[in-house]
Amino acid sequence: FLPLCHIFERMVSFTYTMCGVSIYYAESIDTVADNLKEVQPHFFTTVPRLLEKVYERIVSKGNELSGIQHKLFFWALNLGLNYEVNNDQGLFYNLQLALANKLIFNKWREALGGNVIGIVTGAAACPAKLTKVFTAAGVPIKEGYGQTETSPVLTFNRFEEGGTKAGTVGKPIDKVEVKIAEDGEVIARGPNIMLGYYKNDEETKKTIDEDGWLHTGDMGKFDGEFLKITGRKKELFKTSGGKYVAPQMIENKMNYHLIKSEVDKYNQEFSHVEQIKKFTILPNEWTIDSKELTPTMKVRRGVVEQEYSSCIEAMY
Repeated sequence: FLPLCHIFERMVSFTYTMCGVSIYYAESIDTVADNLKEVQPHFFTTVPRLLEKVYERIVSKGNELSGIQHKLFFWALNLGLNYEVNNDQGLFYNLQLALANKLIFNKWREALGGNVIGIVTGAAACPAKLTKVFTAAGVPIKEGYGQTETSPVLTFNRFEEGGTKAGTVGKPIDKVEVKIAEDGEVIARGPNIMLGYYKNDEETKKTIDEDGWLHTGDMGKFDGEFLKITGRKKELFKTSGGKYVAPQMIENKMNYHLIKSEVDKYNQEFSHVEQIKKFTILPNEWTIDSKELTPTMKVRRGVVEQEYSSCIEAMY
């Protein structure tokens, strides 16, 4: 499920066509679950928000269970959320996971059509929790990173052993250099970098420096060979105490923790200046049609700030 005009969709469609595989398109975001059962794909490519919705739907079904079934479901879910992608967690954990796969996770795979080998995602940040739980369930998620200006891939998590690290966007592709500038911005250089913006030399010079490095506008850091995106440069904001905060890292942690005790727990992982002090639960869901989300389901912060300005002011 991707917008047909998006560079990520263009690339994967060309790749699938080159490999000679059949391509199916979801009819709408509301029919994805039914489409998956109908098509029974081996791979599918989507934005993280759709995976969030799939996850939310699965958890919602689990909440409808009772008794031993309810306990088994959330026991398996907890196992999955604590899965370590590249680490052997010992015989006891592996035995539990094998049992969880037989009792619970096989139903997850059936809900995705029954044949899924892997999921490729990009265009927005994919929380590490999703990568962990789906991989534990036998459906590995591989996240990549890039931009239209980079044709589009810069980094991605591989399917081979040791090629993935949850919470990162993977390793740089061959013949492409990726590094972190002094101010923390991700910059890249290679044969896939655009020549420039059409008839806009001024913007081109702002984006590509004299040494050929493209400035992505994203902030990041390396975890070994794996790149981790920490936020957009323009989204950083300064607190009254002069500290800079990247909201994306906080949002990704909180996306799946609707229980206050869980939110409190993950809140403590951040420094004092980054912790959520107050929040408001809105009565409506953000959608593409109501303009709070882009076609790739990223938040339009300017729209949200304007639309909910009174709610924001009320918290202060």
